[in-house]
Amino acid sequence: MFSALLAIIYLAFISLGLPDSLIGAGWPVMHTALHVPVAYAGIVTMIISADTIISSLLSDRLTRRFGAGKVTAVSVLTTALALLGFSVAAQFWQLCLLAIPYGLGAGAVDAALNNFVALHYPSRTMNWLHACWGIGAAISPYVMGFALTHSLGWHSGYRIIGVIQVALTILLFATLPLWRQKEQAARAHASDSQPLTWRELFGLRGVKEVLLAFFAYCAMEQTAALWAASYLVKVRDVSPAAAARFAALYYIGITVGRLLSGLIADRLGDQNMLRLGTGIMLAGIVLILLPVSSALPALAGLVICGLGSGPIYPTIIHETPMNFGAAHSQAVIGVEMAFAYIGTTFMPPLFGFAAGAIGLASYPVFLLVFGLLVLVPTERLNRLTEN
Repeated sequence: MFSALLAIIYLAFISLGLPDSLIGAGWPVMHTALHVPVAYAGIVTMIISADTIISSLLSDRLTRRFGAGKVTAVSVLTTALALLGFSVAAQFWQLCLLAIPYGLGAGAVDAALNNFVALHYPSRTMNWLHACWGIGAAISPYVMGFALTHSLGWHSGYRIIGVIQVALTILLFATLPLWRQKEQAARAHASDSQPLTWRELFGLRGVKEVLLAFFAYCAMEQTAALWAASYLVKVRDVSPAAAARFAALYYIGITVGRLLSGLIADRLGDQNMLRLGTGIMLAGIVLILLPVSSALPALAGLVICGLGSGPIYPTIIHETPMNFGAAHSQAVIGVEMAFAYIGTTFMPPLFGFAAGAIGLASYPVFLLVFGLLVLVPTERLNRLTEN
């Protein structure tokens, strides 16, 4: 039962990553076919992010009422139907409309699965779970590329991923009994308390620190990935092809970092794992920042930053039940997810506007500031929870 359920959870997280890269991979063709400017991709992604934030904030009440298994199954079904809708959309406004259920489904399943694993599985499982997301996010551009290079059209890329999501939905509904046994203890524990009000939630000791750290990390990660190639080309005089490869290596570094962290996380413990990851991440950022003529330190630093970044996100989530109690963990993780999406949605474009005024050379300084905003509040959180 343990192995079967865990395999399903891993598949669900691969599924969660699958759609995330589709619009980026297909947009050069999509915007032409839909007769809209290239910048309109941001409208779709903003709608998805806004609805993801909403469903993350509602995840505590949904999971208390229906259980993580049902929330996951219905959420994956919702995203599957949205993706199939994308596969037949002929006008831009239809993409905007379909982005609403897509975002709502993605946020709910993300928060529900993260809390379920944090409650029931060790730290290594959480790291490997988020490595599965990276696998899904890496697969989807190849799916879109296959559809485009074989003259199937961008609609087929969405259709393929949508069908995969439908198959997973069927599997999730068929295996709901596997979730119930593990959920019974958590439900009994959660039933002793009512859902927290927003004032009570933000009043929990350490919540402000963990939300700042989560926001800062996600802002740093997304900004690092989005602007890496531009920084390497414009500031470090790296060729566009090499810059693109090293930008991709940053995300590969995150995935590899999570896979490796899973091997040692249970022995080190969450706090030490978080310190190790943050230290390696900051070391990578310092290498990018070094004022030397050679681009090699910056290239190496980007990869090292990715490796260190790997365990940070899953470790913060995994220690949430320990820091705030199992009864409150779903509510806290839901808000953590919301702050994560705020960081990833708004900070990269804000950096773009700032870089237009002060230059792309500020890229590693921005990363360092937000890297320190991960280190300082997590260390304060560690002291608060130790006392």
